[in-house]
Amino acid sequence: MSRMVEQSEGDMAKTMTTPSGEGQSSRLTAKKSVDEHMNPAALALFIILLIAGVLVAILMDTAGVPDGWTGLTFALFLLLGTYILFAFKVARQWEKAVVLRLGRFHSLRGPGAFWIIPVVDSISNWIDQRVLVTPFSAEKTLTRDTVPVNVDAVLFWVVWDAEKAALEVEDYRTAIAWAAQTALREVIGQMPLADILIGRARMDAELQKIIDERTTPWGITVQSVEIRDVIIPQGLEEAMSRQAQAERERQARVILGESEKQIAESFAEASRAYQNNPTALHLRAMNMLFEGLKEKGALVIVPSSAVDTMNLGGLSGMVSLAQQNLSPEPGE
Repeated sequence: MSRMVEQSEGDMAKTMTTPSGEGQSSRLTAKKSVDEHMNPAALALFIILLIAGVLVAILMDTAGVPDGWTGLTFALFLLLGTYILFAFKVARQWEKAVVLRLGRFHSLRGPGAFWIIPVVDSISNWIDQRVLVTPFSAEKTLTRDTVPVNVDAVLFWVVWDAEKAALEVEDYRTAIAWAAQTALREVIGQMPLADILIGRARMDAELQKIIDERTTPWGITVQSVEIRDVIIPQGLEEAMSRQAQAERERQARVILGESEKQIAESFAEASRAYQNNPTALHLRAMNMLFEGLKEKGALVIVPSSAVDTMNLGGLSGMVSLAQQNLSPEPGE
């Protein structure tokens, strides 16, 4: 009992820590995005203007210009460089920058270079509008016939409205991952195991429809969903294997029975043909006997009545004489 309680507490702790793990991953992604958008051109212009301001200040001081004017000139260079550093932005070809002015949505900028007003404007999100891939899974989810399965899938989606993706949901990447996982669990619970194993195309289409309905208000559309793997319990897998073997054996026995039936029908048809034609029956018997006597060392037992009716004694003697004549002499 205590072991079951400990296991339940462990599962609960895992469930409670999963959202925080997703949040931490999202924060790392956001930090990485900010680091990737550090504009090297703006930084280079800032450094150049700073060096130019220092040189101009030195020249002015050497020329005897009052310190007030020298400091003012250096401050102007520094202010211009700082403005360029924070105002000059570059969005890559597949990106849209969401610009907020005093906290309210102002515009979408990019791709390419653009300017913002420092302090007044801020970039809340860099929206990637390429086709994105999100893997997701459902572990130990019960099917409609109460079979626990593990299903792995992959989601292909794209942001078609950067404004909605930035304003309607806090973190659209995490949101679509959770939406896909819950939809997968829901679909698995509505389908029996047999349909999951053989009807993946139907399952993919249903998942795409459900996830797309949930994400369309966020400016996201789902292009496709693909089931990668379905893992069933080992015991059930062995039972299904035995069932398949038994089914193949049953089919083999049915085929053998059908063959015996066809052979019996052929023999019955042949007996009807020989029934009113004894000569044909005798010829068939003689042919069978001849085929048997051709084999070396063959022993054929024939009823005496058949010997009398078909004159098989003379025929056997002729066959023996022919075999003796055809056999080579020992000296040859």
